[in-house]
Amino acid sequence: MKHGFIKAAACTPKIKVADPFFNGAQIMAQMEEACKAGAKILVFPELCLTGYTCGDLFLQELLLRQAKDSLQLIAECSSGLDALIFIGLPFVHEQKLYNVAAAIHNGKILAFIPKRFIPTYGEFYEGRHFQPGNATATDVWVGNQLVPFGTDILLQCDTMPELCVACEICEDIWAANTPSTAHALAGANVIVNLSASNETVGKDEYRELLVKSISARLLCGYVYTSSAEGESTQDLVFGGHRIIAENGTILKQEKNFQAGILYSELDLHRIAGERRRMSSFIPEEKQYYTRVHFSLKEEETTLTRTFESLPFVPRDKAKRDERCEEILSIQSYGLKKRLEHTGCQHAVIGVSGGLDSTLALLVTVRTFDMLGLDKKGILGVTMPCFGTTDRTFDNACRLVRQLGCTLQKVDIKKSVTQHFKDIKFDIENHDVTYENGQARERTQVLMDIANKENGMVIGTGDMSELALGWATYNGDHMSMYGVNAGVPKTLVRHLVYYYADTCGDEKLQATLLDVLDTPVSPELLPPVEGEIAQKTEDLVGPYELHDFFLYYLLRFGCEPEKIYRLAKLAFAGSYEPDVILKWLKTFYQRFFAQQFKRSCLPDGPKVGSVALSPRGDLRMPSDASKALWMKQLENLS
Repeated sequence: MKHGFIKAAACTPKIKVADPFFNGAQIMAQMEEACKAGAKILVFPELCLTGYTCGDLFLQELLLRQAKDSLQLIAECSSGLDALIFIGLPFVHEQKLYNVAAAIHNGKILAFIPKRFIPTYGEFYEGRHFQPGNATATDVWVGNQLVPFGTDILLQCDTMPELCVACEICEDIWAANTPSTAHALAGANVIVNLSASNETVGKDEYRELLVKSISARLLCGYVYTSSAEGESTQDLVFGGHRIIAENGTILKQEKNFQAGILYSELDLHRIAGERRRMSSFIPEEKQYYTRVHFSLKEEETTLTRTFESLPFVPRDKAKRDERCEEILSIQSYGLKKRLEHTGCQHAVIGVSGGLDSTLALLVTVRTFDMLGLDKKGILGVTMPCFGTTDRTFDNACRLVRQLGCTLQKVDIKKSVTQHFKDIKFDIENHDVTYENGQARERTQVLMDIANKENGMVIGTGDMSELALGWATYNGDHMSMYGVNAGVPKTLVRHLVYYYADTCGDEKLQATLLDVLDTPVSPELLPPVEGEIAQKTEDLVGPYELHDFFLYYLLRFGCEPEKIYRLAKLAFAGSYEPDVILKWLKTFYQRFFAQQFKRSCLPDGPKVGSVALSPRGDLRMPSDASKALWMKQLENLS
């Protein structure tokens, strides 16, 4: 359970209706299998010891007694199994019959949790047999053991305090006031659901939506399992739908009408982090809740769930295109409001022929179209200097012309050279002064042109550069409105590609594709044989790694050790562990050292769940110590 991961198993055994000992044997076989696979939370279907479709056989004393006896046998056989196990059965309590989940751990029955909402509509007639469960727990004797019985029971792990499990049964998730809401507010961060939900056309999609939405709203893990093979098909068919979700994300699911086990790992640290972050998630002290304690061995969980190497970029093309369109709209509407507010009818953009300035120009063109303004009012300024290549210069010029904007060329070599003379700097010394002197001169040119034209300088820097501080302070760091400030570098590329793919202009498309094919570079060092000499990712590291680090640092508050673990999984086959660790150290060093640049960012729109604005998402002191994080990284070496 290192880093907060715990493996859950949604189990569906093949059963025989009204045969508790056969069913018990099937359950025990899956228990052994799931525990060998490292699962610590096992969930079996509703009434699986007897079958959900017993009908009036639920009124037979023999069946009820055998179900109870089979449960005790299962409990005994669970001795030595390091798992919390939930099994559904009919159970008599105070002369009434209940549809319950029995929670079992290491040879003991910990609790009986009855179904709260009993459906008596459509194909369901459970009210004919079962009573709704009581909230406040009472005690019931099972053998020589006194067991709590009630809906409002929490199962608290002592060896892993961040694990607190609650249970609901089938219809409970469909109710307007689901038991899981109170469970979560009382402290449960994992909800299990034992179900026997029959299949009708489209029902599986709705079921998935319910699980997804509840796990999102309650910021919890959710393990759902339903009946399959063996249930009577006299009137209904059961699909064995199994779902494991976390915070609104379906980790894994399957529906194949067959018996089987579905595994995935819940990230309890992620759940806890989200609850701390969300100020509207307000836990409530529930005095009537009963807490039942158990222990699990502390072991490292083998991870089978996947982690996207590009967390900001949807894998599916349709979703990716939809995301790109939405982001372009957010950027454009943000700029539209700013231009309307200031009355500016001119925009000034430094166009380098690189990705970021290209995206900023595309957004500005889109905005001018929204406003009905003449695109000639967009001044695309290219400022060649010592590091500019013919390829980027030509692309910048073509791009501005093809978009119908006004091209302005300002060669800054003379002014930068003069500036270096003025400050007595050796122009042959290609250090940070040499580089930043060019960047600041470009910003001065843009600002002065904007003043001259009563226009607005549109910033081009992206979120990844801001995270790393890869910008010249009071140079390209500064603008009057930064349209790319909320867009990570890995997404910038896809936004430009999306524009190229949908623009309907072959010449513009060709230019955009060549921009996409150009190495990322600030072009501040002289070219080598006409080619770009300064490639950003050679210096600061691959942006796909840095964006991954940034996402898990800010979105979920993960510690370096955990980020490293996830990155090794996400980038297996692409980067060796030592390479990942090298750039992770670089990331943390730069992230802490460069906060002063982020503290005075120009305005710009937030577009995703991660942002760096000091006025919004990241209230971080500029002089915070990095020692804790770097110490953990050094221990990984």
